[in-house]
Amino acid sequence: MTKPHKAPVSSGIRNFGILVAVVAVLYVARDLLIPLAFAVTLSMILAPAVALLQKLRLGRVPSAILVIVVAIASVGGISWVIFNELVAVAIELPGYQENITKKIQAIRAPGNGLFGRAANSVKELGKIASAPAVVPPADVPAASDVQPAPGIPAAPNDRKGRRTGPNPASRPLAVQIVEQPGSELQYVGDLIKPFLRPLAVFGMVLIFSLYLLIEQNDLRNRLFRLVGLHQLNVMTQALDDATQRVGRYLMLQLLVNVCFGALCGTGLYLIGLPYAALWGAVAAIMRMVPYVGSVVATALPLLLALAEFDGWGPPLMVFVLFVTLELLTGNFVEPWLYGIHTGVSSLALLMTTVFWAALWGPAGLILATPLTVCVVVLGRYVPQFSFLHTLLGDEASLVAEAQIYQRLLAMDEQEARAVADGYLKDHSLAQLYDLVLIPALTMAEHDRHKGALDPAREEFLFLSMKEMLAELPDYSLKEPVNTEAAAVEPPAMEPKPEWPAGRVICIPANDEADEISAAMLSQLLELGGCVALSFPVDPDLLHLVQVLEPSVDDVICISAVPPFAFSHAKTLSRQLRARFPRTKLVVGVWGFSGEIERALERFQVPRPDRLVTTLEQALVAVAVPAKVSAELS
Repeated sequence: MTKPHKAPVSSGIRNFGILVAVVAVLYVARDLLIPLAFAVTLSMILAPAVALLQKLRLGRVPSAILVIVVAIASVGGISWVIFNELVAVAIELPGYQENITKKIQAIRAPGNGLFGRAANSVKELGKIASAPAVVPPADVPAASDVQPAPGIPAAPNDRKGRRTGPNPASRPLAVQIVEQPGSELQYVGDLIKPFLRPLAVFGMVLIFSLYLLIEQNDLRNRLFRLVGLHQLNVMTQALDDATQRVGRYLMLQLLVNVCFGALCGTGLYLIGLPYAALWGAVAAIMRMVPYVGSVVATALPLLLALAEFDGWGPPLMVFVLFVTLELLTGNFVEPWLYGIHTGVSSLALLMTTVFWAALWGPAGLILATPLTVCVVVLGRYVPQFSFLHTLLGDEASLVAEAQIYQRLLAMDEQEARAVADGYLKDHSLAQLYDLVLIPALTMAEHDRHKGALDPAREEFLFLSMKEMLAELPDYSLKEPVNTEAAAVEPPAMEPKPEWPAGRVICIPANDEADEISAAMLSQLLELGGCVALSFPVDPDLLHLVQVLEPSVDDVICISAVPPFAFSHAKTLSRQLRARFPRTKLVVGVWGFSGEIERALERFQVPRPDRLVTTLEQALVAVAVPAKVSAELS
């Protein structure tokens, strides 16, 4: 007794529940997972250096310790140099006090220019809007006329009969508790308290990284045993893929940030800003934090430019320099590089950065891209999470034929043509017809026969297809005869096809989709130098073909698009064979993936001469040498 299959809805609910549980665990255990994630990323960076030292006959433990020590020393040295430079800048800031005061006064009092008058107008409007409303005084009864409430003694009157009240100065004052200054030890404790948590995280990262570098093989073997030996191939591919993608991303990020910092430093030096190399280094380091780091890297030299220079020109140049470099890098360079080498779409990177920042804070900003790469790899190799790869990956969510069909359903002919033109950049016209347009026609035929395609969209789709065929660029075939794509090996041919001496008559099997595919075949034949004719759908189609009087030198090609391609093609083939027994007959059932010989058995005797499934195969079937045509007669 077979087990019942699980419904797709229940499976989707289960996967969604697993995803929610994983996100909850990531949030609850973030204090442990954040150092671990940093450690994994750091171990990926340092692993090649450890492997290099091992090749030099140094043990794994000494290699890992030495690499960690060198990395800490390098980072500490760079941090110390940058810290000293920042201290030097801070020491020089009092010398810019006069210039800073002038800038502040200029902002507060813009002057009599156009900008100044506009600012003054805005200030005056602000004062008017914020002024309290004037309420006219109401008739207030005299104090002597107000009778006290029962049980409340009346206020005493002065000698002139005026009612007096309590003295406001006699109200109690608020008591403020001032703590006594603590000892020097308590002061030091309060001073270092904000740094304890970052130091603890840094220590955990170092410990995890050292352990990962030393026990890398053991951890990998435990992971393989955990997922099961039957998943060795998949897990090996997943680990290699994730490691390569994250490694490429980190290398590219380092390269991009170094170039960004070098350009910033060079630009600031040309502007004349002091400590240009320092600000370039700060910009390169701060860009490791997405979005926020760029703002900080821009603010520091901009503030110094405002304090250093008398006019507004150099600060404006500094601002334009950083904004221009950031726009070019963030919108063009990084999406192109990261999208190609990490397999994550640009929009997905932006969305996941917000997600990880909300989940893990500043650490999530830094780790967003490596973590997203791992999630995409998980969705690629684990079927239950394939939707993650679809949502976040850089691969097109719809294949070209589905894009064209969807755009035509939306009555957007322009975008459908753009998809076709983009496909033609890397493929031949025959491949566009075989792999994109005919599959799109097949989708339309399936929906039409199910009654899911309304008449208006059907008419628009077929009309757009016909216009697309007429207006496509005149691309010549890259390979007019592709014998490798033919399911049945054709006779030996010269490199250049030899077309039949007569005509090639392309006729539709039944409906408008068949007519469009017949026009595609006729167009390809004409581009190759063959004499070809294409007929529309017509009740008197056989009579029209009879008028042409097909001879033994002619070839008749029947074009049929699924889903009912075989039934219509079989009927028309029988009728044509009965009327023109000596004319070569080729039947094209586009997109058929079964066995050709078994499919030919479905046709009644006498059968057609050839059965093809692609337009390229049809070109091979038509382009028969003259001696073969003579044998057929």
